[in-house]
Amino acid sequence: MMKQAQQMQAKMQSMQAELAEKTIETSVGGGKVTVKANGAGDVLSIRIDPAVVDPEDVEMLEDLVLSGVKQAIEQGKAMAAAEMQKITAGLGLPPGFGF
Repeated sequence: MMKQAQQMQAKMQSMQAELAEKTIETSVGGGKVTVKANGAGDVLSIRIDPAVVDPEDVEMLEDLVLSGVKQAIEQGKAMAAAEMQKITAGLGLPPGFGF
């Protein structure tokens, strides 16, 4: 049992390193704001189309950026959960265990 736990821990550490290398990209506002993040939950970049920058409507730009970041984080978490499922498959752990 202890050996199995050590193997799972090693796999999890390896998975975390791999997730840090995997990236996802989300776009909101018809592609006006694009957010790139990795599976470790880090936002790597945010691109904003200059056409959406309106000094009279900063609130819309803020909403777009926030929405893009939230989507990127959600997709990163989903990617991490899918990888975790691969590692814990067959161990009889309840859903969401470890995350």
